[in-house]
Amino acid sequence: MEAPQPTGWVGWVALAGIGMMILGCFQAFMGLVGIFNTDFYVVTANNLAIPVNYTAWGWFHLAMGVIVFLAGAAIMTGKTWGRVVGITLAALQALVNFAWLPAYPVWSTIVIAFDVLVIYALAVHGREMKAFDRGAVP
Repeated sequence: MEAPQPTGWVGWVALAGIGMMILGCFQAFMGLVGIFNTDFYVVTANNLAIPVNYTAWGWFHLAMGVIVFLAGAAIMTGKTWGRVVGITLAALQALVNFAWLPAYPVWSTIVIAFDVLVIYALAVHGREMKAFDRGAVP
């Protein structure tokens, strides 16, 4: 099957890829804060949706950030596996940030909203990035 011609939605897919790379960095920074400065958070670890210490949660956020960044880079090159991993990670990242909501309410809400946009752009229009990457611009 031939890749579809790119439309204006390629911009949304590129936004999803670049956004995932940026969010991956922010997610990694959130993890580093959880690892190195557990007194930063207003809510104690016992009052989180999933009671776990901030250091363990920080390592998880750091790993998620690196993986999300790499998936964003794959999306920018039009890789199909990047789309699949991107959708999966955006959904997982939204769930993780939902659990993180009491500790970081505003930031977690922003990340969840952006993850929904990423999932839509990749699921509906992600194949167009491959055609755009090949230079098949109308």
